[in-house]
Amino acid sequence: MKNLNDEIIFPCGTSMKNRFMLAPLTNTQSHEDGCLSDEEFNWLTLRAKGNFGITMSCASHVQEIGKGFSGQLGIFNDNHIEGLKRLTDEIKTYNSLAIAQLHHAGMRSPEDIIGEKPVCPSADEKTNSRALSLDEIKHLRDDFINAAVRAKKSGYEGVEIHGAHGYILCQFLSSTINKRKDEYGGSLENRSRIIFEIVKGIRENCGNSFLLGVRLSAERFGVKLSEIKIVCQRLIDEQKIDFLDMSLWDSFKYPNEDEHKGKTLLQHFTELDFKDVLLTVAGNIRTSQNVNDIINSGVDFVTVGRAAILHHDFPVKIMENPNFNPIDLPAPKSHLREEGLSEKFIDYLKFFKGFVEE
Repeated sequence: MKNLNDEIIFPCGTSMKNRFMLAPLTNTQSHEDGCLSDEEFNWLTLRAKGNFGITMSCASHVQEIGKGFSGQLGIFNDNHIEGLKRLTDEIKTYNSLAIAQLHHAGMRSPEDIIGEKPVCPSADEKTNSRALSLDEIKHLRDDFINAAVRAKKSGYEGVEIHGAHGYILCQFLSSTINKRKDEYGGSLENRSRIIFEIVKGIRENCGNSFLLGVRLSAERFGVKLSEIKIVCQRLIDEQKIDFLDMSLWDSFKYPNEDEHKGKTLLQHFTELDFKDVLLTVAGNIRTSQNVNDIINSGVDFVTVGRAAILHHDFPVKIMENPNFNPIDLPAPKSHLREEGLSEKFIDYLKFFKGFVEE
């Protein structure tokens, strides 16, 4: 049985004080130019105070055209550094690791927000997206790397590359979305090329002691479980990343694809040869029982989203109470305000039916 309060050492040498990471949660609280707001600062730093070993910021877009939602925190411009430095300084006062998630929404960028057609590996009529040129792909790759350098300048101790949830890197991975005929399309090696180039570039530019993770979806969004497992194993084998963050939606479910249903979705990943790379998973991890079941199934640390919204000190509650369950939904607005959510964040959560008490 693993202790939830165990210190974890990543391959880069960075240590994490326990087995809890705050999920990079959309919260729509920052300024429209991507600069940090007081509301987002308060939301994140309260989770660091609540004893999360890693406090990961929400998806932060690496290009202005990659903005995925209103009020998104940006990391595409040096104008963002001042606010981010304020954020990381405060997070680190609580002995929590400050990590930025690097993001580009691709065809999921709303046209009314970015003011032009969104971009995609291939043109997509449904989302009115245009195909990236080869030069634009190389520019995109470089902007992910530049954003990591900017994160380091801002005091972040590492970054996570967002390759999940149907955003642009996930779009490259999908054989149903990516119809390119050049070196970034066709075979899985080509469709995953940009991710490995970004990983390599970040490691070269940010150094061996910079914490580096990759988030991937295990299924949905046009990706195949068998292909994602191949990408994961290669990321592990090349020894340039410190952790894999698998977004499972439900960490206890069986795969959607019939040919993989002999074992749980989680087992498909815990059975990989991780060597020194660490594994975290997200999806439906809400109670003390959930946390312990996941950790003792071969996962190194848990990534917590919904329960972290409801309880800023979720790690404390779990470690102190083996029978802890979060408050029931719908959550009263007064409770959410006490937990550091702004009115903007509360309004956003109303989109999820039954989350906020009317």
